[in-house]
Amino acid sequence: MELYTPVLALVLLSTLFGVGTLIMSAGVGPSRYNRVRLDSYECGIEPTPQPVGGGRFPVKYYITAMLFIIFDIETIFLYPWAVHFDALGLFGLVEMVLFIGTVFVAYAYVWRRGGLDWD
Repeated sequence: MELYTPVLALVLLSTLFGVGTLIMSAGVGPSRYNRVRLDSYECGIEPTPQPVGGGRFPVKYYITAMLFIIFDIETIFLYPWAVHFDALGLFGLVEMVLFIGTVFVAYAYVWRRGGLDWD
């Protein structure tokens, strides 16, 4: 159990910090709300009226965001391979070629389907 003591202490400390921050911000922060403060801010431009449920974003916005996240995460998988390239040998090289090939096939598919068009 003594091996878990530092981990439990860190969890307790982070929980206390999170709860304490929320309590302090509610107690110390200003509570004067008005229409201007609750209105959305659009870089100094007068906000456009929005429906009650909020504005609808085009689906292409979400698809572009998901594609960025997917390809970004796949790129992160290259870093451990690059660090231990010599230790992995031929097996590591073959596995990374298969991985990059799979990523390239997915990229070509998205490109052919028009997922990367910015119109």
